[in-house]
Amino acid sequence: MERLIAVVGPTAVGKTKVSIDLASYLYTKIISGDSMLVYRGLDIGTAKPTQEEQAGIIHELIDIRDPGEEFSVVDFKQLASECITRVNATGRIPVIAGGTGLYIKALLEDYGLTTPPGDELIRQELKRIADEQGNERLYQLLAESDPVKAALLHPNDVRRIIRALEIRMLTTKPVIEDSAAGLKYDSLVIGLSMDREKLYERINRRVDTMIAMGLADEVKRLVEQGVPLTSQAMQAIGYKQMIGYVKGEYSLADAAEAIKLATRHFAKRQMTWYRKMPYIRWVNVDEYTDHSTLMEHIYNLVAEKFGIE
Repeated sequence: MERLIAVVGPTAVGKTKVSIDLASYLYTKIISGDSMLVYRGLDIGTAKPTQEEQAGIIHELIDIRDPGEEFSVVDFKQLASECITRVNATGRIPVIAGGTGLYIKALLEDYGLTTPPGDELIRQELKRIADEQGNERLYQLLAESDPVKAALLHPNDVRRIIRALEIRMLTTKPVIEDSAAGLKYDSLVIGLSMDREKLYERINRRVDTMIAMGLADEVKRLVEQGVPLTSQAMQAIGYKQMIGYVKGEYSLADAAEAIKLATRHFAKRQMTWYRKMPYIRWVNVDEYTDHSTLMEHIYNLVAEKFGIE
């Protein structure tokens, strides 16, 4: 079996730095497991690691799509699998820096995935339901038919809810069909966690930093470039909320608070998702006095798993 290390956990818990330090320690590459880091020009709002932060480590699956393009779990699974094979062929163990739970689970458990072509009649009917009965009704329908997918989506993410329901109706199966017995790879999956209030404080500080770095200007530039407001990229947390400020609908302070709230809710949903993955080796960041002692523990987990001195 090909070998693989994945670092997962909620947003803002510190996955990026841990992954980079681990990849440096192993002289290997990082594969991004974040559905938004694939987009060029979405840098601040996605907390994309800068060239300096990447510390010379090659990062795969970053900046591979224009912001108006779609990118799915099927795309990720194919591209990530190819990267894993290439790195294993060199005798190295790739590190996946996980951010999107569905992507990581589909890859590790080798889910068969179904993405049938769209059906405009179904789509229009679902839009009518949303218009007449509200987004919550549409979300309820998805929760009843495909609770796994619903857990990943915000109730107001109408575009993705409609697509998930469309797939469900066309296939009579959830988006995820099946999985192989056990994991596809010889894997060490490290989950980072911390006290919820501390995590929320980190999320709030991160959003403040994004605002200070010019998130509003980044969103304005994307809008001026003609990126559709309904595109997958512009529906991402941070971008969706900032569009209202750019359009003059509310203040920058209101946009910042909306981003913080949405990000905290997202972190909560992430943890709900990861708890369904029993093979994760959880590491509570709060138990370590500093980053170096945290990394020493993680290096020991790697040595224990793969026999690396």
